[in-house]
Amino acid sequence: MKILFISMPSIHVIRWIENLKDTSFELYWFDVIGRGKLDTIDEVYQFLDLKKRKIPYIKGEYWLSKKLPTLYDKLQPFLEVTANEALAKIIEEIQPHIVHSFEMQGCSYPILKTMNKYPHIKWIYSCWGSDLFYYQQIQRHQNKIKNVLERVDYIHTDCERDAILAKEMGFKGKHLGVIPGGAGYKLEAFEIFKLPLKERKIILVKGYEHKFGKAINVIKALAEIKNEIKDFEVVVFGSHQIVREYIIENQLPYKCYNRHELSHAQLMVLMGKSLIYVGNSISDGMPNTLLEAIIMGAFTIQSNPGNVTSEIIIHNENGYLIENPNDINSISNLIVSVLHQPVLLKKAFKINQQIAKDRLAYGVNQQKIIDLYQQIENEACD
Repeated sequence: MKILFISMPSIHVIRWIENLKDTSFELYWFDVIGRGKLDTIDEVYQFLDLKKRKIPYIKGEYWLSKKLPTLYDKLQPFLEVTANEALAKIIEEIQPHIVHSFEMQGCSYPILKTMNKYPHIKWIYSCWGSDLFYYQQIQRHQNKIKNVLERVDYIHTDCERDAILAKEMGFKGKHLGVIPGGAGYKLEAFEIFKLPLKERKIILVKGYEHKFGKAINVIKALAEIKNEIKDFEVVVFGSHQIVREYIIENQLPYKCYNRHELSHAQLMVLMGKSLIYVGNSISDGMPNTLLEAIIMGAFTIQSNPGNVTSEIIIHNENGYLIENPNDINSISNLIVSVLHQPVLLKKAFKINQQIAKDRLAYGVNQQKIIDLYQQIENEACD
């Protein structure tokens, strides 16, 4: 069976595909946004540089794509080879049995026209992050999402919430289950990097500050309790420029890493040294960094948009839920509260290590991923 993956380059896609290394499937990947080669297993044939220009770049195209996206979508076929055109050529060349797109806006919208021309090809869509939860609120996205969901045969989600949302928005196909977006984790490899709780002296903060991420509220919350956290080092990772500037301008003694400064392995090591992990956003799916903090034994304090975080974190049992991402005082209180509860820290650590083994381990999720494709193959043969 031939599987064509369509995604942006991502550590999560790489880890997902690696689960199929020793299977009999023929694997292909289409660089749908033109970012270049995917650093993945040799068994994957990669279609690169297909979105070539038809005419030289015209000044203002990027501005137009951001400010007037509907107009830009109509003009794009005259400017460059579109994802739809490139995909049509790939389909004619390899005749895939399955097309699997990861993410909605950048990887599924652009291929819908072509996928509608090939209704016999099974289409899996992996729902990531805010794909449905946030964009369902925006009028110009509503019909696009519904049109994709009407064509898609199968969906995979990283949380139960999005499976329900998809059905509410017109999806009539089959939900293939909840699997972490980045697949499973080889827990044994990280064991040596997990410090005992009493040796952990880091409060770790996810530094996203954009449409969804609200890291600056966490930075402000920490600044309000500087005396209570004076024995801890605050480390901010994945920081957007605005977060770094805020830390510098306010002369806060925090260590700050930008978006691409730490490798995935380095981040996992850092989490294994952290007593508390804080992630704060107004919209998300099941955050991969939350799962990684759970694996590495950090006490998680995480926002709960759409009640997804509560699918894995029970407040005051194995972590804390931030109910209002903009309530700085509440975030401060949660951080101070856990620092005064060594019994809760130990209890949460124990619960989360069991969750890691039961739900996040590589072997568990690898089998789910293989079964997912085999199920479709079996259905196609019936």
